[in-house]
Amino acid sequence: CSAMAQSADNGKILFNDKFMCYTCHGYSGQNGPGARLVPMKMTQEGFINYVHNPPAPNRMPSFSAKVMSDAELADVYAYIKSLPDSAPDPKTLPLLRDLMK
Repeated sequence: CSAMAQSADNGKILFNDKFMCYTCHGYSGQNGPGARLVPMKMTQEGFINYVHNPPAPNRMPSFSAKVMSDAELADVYAYIKSLPDSAPDPKTLPLLRDLMK
């Protein structure tokens, strides 16, 4: 599976409206009972494979390619990658910066 054209705008619709991923992962991809998605640490290919075939034991439902195409998952991946990480860079916080010296 090579990287494919992605639409974060379409991915947002798929994540929030069509497949309702937010119900487990939160609108920010960082809260809810499901795994934290932001910051996304998987490659696009790894993400697509994971969603199609989540490892057991896992509460993540399987979304086969018939349910969610690779192209749709590429868009969802682009949307997740566009979401901001709520954790600030430690170098921007004086107390943490001082501790790292």
